[in-house]
Amino acid sequence: MAKTSMVQRDLKRARLVRRYAKRRAAAKAVIGDPNSTLEQRMAAQIALQKMPRDSAPTRQRNRCAITGRPRGYYRRFGLGRNKLREAAMRGDVPGLTKASW
Repeated sequence: MAKTSMVQRDLKRARLVRRYAKRRAAAKAVIGDPNSTLEQRMAAQIALQKMPRDSAPTRQRNRCAITGRPRGYYRRFGLGRNKLREAAMRGDVPGLTKASW
């Protein structure tokens, strides 16, 4: 089980990402637009810098939905390797079976 504080911190980051997504996308569009003036680009860069750091999507960490484990995460299932194995053994994941040869 991951530390509760780390899981809560990651949830806070996810909320910030959702809250600032439109503003961040608008600022990045102005910065990347070749038709915008230098003043507009600078203003957009300053606006982007004033946003909280945790509102950047790259600061989020993929974690297991059950345990909060940050490593051994399978994106397709949203689970860590241990819990994915347990769910597969119980038959909770459709189409997933243990390899045997």
